[in-house]
Amino acid sequence: MKLIITTLFLISSLTIFSQSNQIIGDYIRTLGDEEAHIIKYKLTLNQDGTFFFHSYSNNKKGIPPEVNKYGKGKWKADKNIISFFTDKKNDIDEKHNLDFENSKARFISKSPRDKTDKIIKTSLQFFESKIFWIEKLQIFKE
Repeated sequence: MKLIITTLFLISSLTIFSQSNQIIGDYIRTLGDEEAHIIKYKLTLNQDGTFFFHSYSNNKKGIPPEVNKYGKGKWKADKNIISFFTDKKNDIDEKHNLDFENSKARFISKSPRDKTDKIIKTSLQFFESKIFWIEKLQIFKE
């Protein structure tokens, strides 16, 4: 009986771990064009449960023309929902001033059971955030 319970626990743990391995990596989104106005987003989800976010905006007619914004903290996956946490003491500083506390994104990927030719790019779709311009952002895995 102990062997069966241990085996079931091990299998469920491996399933959870394999899903978070799919999630780990770099996510990027570029909007606009180089001539007038470009916005680039990059989110890196690390194996150790930390994340790093960089937003770059270059508006040729803006003041200032180039803006960089950074954020960092921890992330946790629960099924297909990624929750982001920012420790105000350790993660917020002069450079990393974006507060991702209570931000949530949905992990989107093609189901392994889907045998159709439909193409679904692996991505994260934010649906909750205190940062208004991130709330509906969809970024794609590199």
